[in-house]
Amino acid sequence: MPKAHKPRSGSLQFWPRCRSKRIYSNIKRWFSNNADKPLAFAGYKAGMTHIIQLNPNSQTNKRAPNISTPVTIIECPPLKPLSLRFYENTPYGPKVLTQIFSKNLNKELARKITLPKKESNKEIPKEFDYVRLVVYTQPKLTRIGKKKPEIFEIPLGTNNLDYAKTLLEKEITIADVFKSGQYVDIHGITKGKGFQGAVKRYGISLKSHKSEKKRRSVGNLGSFVPRKTSWRVPQPGQLGFFKRTEYNKQVLAIDNDPTKINQKGGIKHYGELKNPFILIKGSIPGASKRLIILTDPIRNKKSGAQPIINYISQEAKQW
Repeated sequence: MPKAHKPRSGSLQFWPRCRSKRIYSNIKRWFSNNADKPLAFAGYKAGMTHIIQLNPNSQTNKRAPNISTPVTIIECPPLKPLSLRFYENTPYGPKVLTQIFSKNLNKELARKITLPKKESNKEIPKEFDYVRLVVYTQPKLTRIGKKKPEIFEIPLGTNNLDYAKTLLEKEITIADVFKSGQYVDIHGITKGKGFQGAVKRYGISLKSHKSEKKRRSVGNLGSFVPRKTSWRVPQPGQLGFFKRTEYNKQVLAIDNDPTKINQKGGIKHYGELKNPFILIKGSIPGASKRLIILTDPIRNKKSGAQPIINYISQEAKQW
């Protein structure tokens, strides 16, 4: 009788499987280049649709000049600068030397942090190792029913102080950071599914009706010696709301006109867009209305050809 072979479902690479500390991702590693621009942007995941685009391989496959591609819609209201942070490298890690705040701050920031009561008179340090821009989102410009902004740091391509000062008093748009056809990395928090059993969490098989133990649990937790349970044994626990990164996702379009993408009756679980949007090829992690951070690809991949989009579906996805 042949031996049944069923490989593991559920990767052991992601460990520990615990809830993320916050609803948007923190990024610990950045790709650096010498361009005078911010290296990241953020937007709210709206939903998915499909487009008809010219097949990039149409010269080799003339039978399919056009192909249908699933895309994710991300609404990208402008980011506003909060401050410039100057860092110094020490043997114990980076240390903040000083922070210079922007003069024009939204009142909604008071929902998140304590705003400075008066303008800061701090001077730029004469010696520093690098500078980063602290920005915050503007969810009030969208229709997701949220006012409290998110705050995060983004690095700059260079330590050009004159350029950093110009960013401090103006809004940053998606077109200032990315362009159509290039690849980006997606950082997000997956959908939370709560406390789940081993069948749904790891995909183990249901036990036979002849089994004397539970039907939806593992048959064996391990050996008697050593007297401990290995972390490799599938057990119940938290599923979802994990921090995940997807590498090299292609940007198919960046547009300032939301009427080109708004669906009939509004996008399901999101509504209508009011701001510039970006189309990402394929799916990305996270629920609707969740903040997604896009960065330059850390696994450097050359930009693809400029996509030629012939049709964007605006039909309602209410099934």
